[in-house]
Amino acid sequence: MNSEEKTLVEIIDENKQIDLAKYINYVSAPQAGAIATFSGTTRDTFEGKTVVELRYEAYVPMAIRNLKSICSSARSSWDLHSIAVAHRLGTVPVGETSVFIAVSATHRADALDACKFLIDELKASVPIWKKEVYSNGEVWKENTEFLERRLELGKDGSCCRRKIETEAHDKKGCCKPKVRVDDAADISTS
Repeated sequence: MNSEEKTLVEIIDENKQIDLAKYINYVSAPQAGAIATFSGTTRDTFEGKTVVELRYEAYVPMAIRNLKSICSSARSSWDLHSIAVAHRLGTVPVGETSVFIAVSATHRADALDACKFLIDELKASVPIWKKEVYSNGEVWKENTEFLERRLELGKDGSCCRRKIETEAHDKKGCCKPKVRVDDAADISTS
């Protein structure tokens, strides 16, 4: 079985609950000494406001592509057997699960570390949007991980651990600015 066959990524349609047992069973294997899971549920309060429900929307094709890419990244960093990721769309009432991740590995450290990485990366980069509905209003929420990633990418001209500088061309030259990307050992100008 190749790594793609051991990865299950699903975006769940509105009004359907996530079947936690399905994903735990998917990652279960005799060679897996550990299964780590994360279940994100709708809580009843946020900053003193009563939460009625959460509502999720997504750009599904891109969300699935991003999730598969994140799973691939996790596999390159940890020795994993299987990964299952499910995210629900539509209304998610208080107490119900909106996102579920299950990871199996030979050793617990790999499963636990990969599970945390997967949820953090999902929150930072996957095009799934959340609206919190309160008893007295509603608001679209930006995940802390997304905001931190945006700051990380934008501060000091850095992106992806590279420093980017732009220089204007002569007025006689091309209208495109020169872009200089400084990598740890590689400096190139185009």
